[in-house]
Amino acid sequence: MPILPDPLPRPLDHLALLGARDAPALVDRAGIVDHGGLDRLVGQLAAGLLRQGLQPGDRVASWCAKTRLACLMPLAAARAGLVHVPINPVLKHPQVAHILADSGARLLIAGAGRAASLEEGERPASCGLLIEEEDGAALLADTAGLGPSGADPDALVAILYTSGSTGRPKGVMLSHANLWLGAISVAHYLKLAADDRTLCVLPLSFDYGQNQLLSSWGAGACVYPLDYLTPRDVVRAVAKHGITTLAGVPPLWIQLAEIDWPADAVAPLRRLTNTGGRLSRPLVSRLRNLFPTADLYSMYGLTEAFRSTYLLPELIDRHPDSIGSAIPFAEVMVVRPDGTITADEEPGELVHAGPLVAQGYWHDPARTAERFREAPSASVYGGVAVWSGDTVQRDAAGLIRFVGRDDEMIKSSGNRISPTEIEEAAIASGAAAEAVAIGVDDDRLGQAILLYARPVGEDAETRLRDYFRRNLPNFMQPARLVWRDELPRNANGKLDRAALKKDVVA
Repeated sequence: MPILPDPLPRPLDHLALLGARDAPALVDRAGIVDHGGLDRLVGQLAAGLLRQGLQPGDRVASWCAKTRLACLMPLAAARAGLVHVPINPVLKHPQVAHILADSGARLLIAGAGRAASLEEGERPASCGLLIEEEDGAALLADTAGLGPSGADPDALVAILYTSGSTGRPKGVMLSHANLWLGAISVAHYLKLAADDRTLCVLPLSFDYGQNQLLSSWGAGACVYPLDYLTPRDVVRAVAKHGITTLAGVPPLWIQLAEIDWPADAVAPLRRLTNTGGRLSRPLVSRLRNLFPTADLYSMYGLTEAFRSTYLLPELIDRHPDSIGSAIPFAEVMVVRPDGTITADEEPGELVHAGPLVAQGYWHDPARTAERFREAPSASVYGGVAVWSGDTVQRDAAGLIRFVGRDDEMIKSSGNRISPTEIEEAAIASGAAAEAVAIGVDDDRLGQAILLYARPVGEDAETRLRDYFRRNLPNFMQPARLVWRDELPRNANGKLDRAALKKDVVA
């Protein structure tokens, strides 16, 4: 792998300067923008934002589809000295009202329909409003624009709110250095090049969704933002634009693997990247068969540290259960409750140290203190680390396997059971396309296992029960199966475990 390019952090907006000036950087419905044009538009939008009376450090929120303005906002806000708060376009007005109030946003840029959905009082009086369709052109009207900033790399540049599936959304504070090094790191280990074309299907409010833009521009490559309605829209876009790089979360990959891909859509793909959950063994096999010439990258990340691990594509066939080892600029440890490092194959908590660690949660010192704590004494970087709450194991080769989240583990008959293990067994049976296992209170067992699943073929329950009896011990047998034609997803497209838990309570 080549030496890391420009590893020292710089102001985030300098990503607009890294590509060849006449090479394409962004292709959308409005046309083609080259890298020279990207730099110019970033400067114009930065100037337009400051014309709204905003001051350095003010928060500016965007609640938009994947428009040109939405794609430019991360760099333009950085160039203007502002703090960008991207809001997932699928969120509803109560969640948006919380984000606006919590962040203290001074300006909201939104599509007309989304802005109209806000009820009286949900947009704070101190927060201005610009309608993208009406005011977007005026924001870009300053032909002089602003030149590259000289921002402190440690300065706050973005607040990314978690999806809120497990409570009120938390705002993760990210610096220029966090996002710059994240972009350079991903561009490096994915081996992105100037001739790559990235289809951006993940929400731009999602940490890796935003990184689709930033890492591609860091490599001098081109991005194609896509708001899709069906998985077939993704297939058509890959074929139409000769896409080389496609990122997704497991539920999307399952849908993409279930439909036909014409040869002209398969041929250009060089790499597939996954985040937001581990790919099951059957899904890895299907993707490898569908895309035999594309590299498949399995990754693990936290919004609080952006990205922690990746698995080299050449290892995925031999280690499909692994999330790999640390990405560049990350130090990843598997730690016992007493803070010491585990032995090989011993379960422990994944702890992430280094310059990708975020600055904590916005205006939430209590939750910051829970998650952002002093690094273990064995850490090379030291300082503040993110204690993930995720249980993992490290093998003798240094590869890490995800076991489960501590707050999702099922405690039944004195056993701690990983829901992931049950879910993967359900998928491996061939009777379920997707599955979510949760623990429900039980007087005799402590917790009983409830499995929600999407069926495949006829007699799914008989086949699944038979597979479980043959492959799982008695204490891991679900007490109850609930079949659904569709399982709920959160705003980032992941299976929504919290929504299913609420369904049980209801």
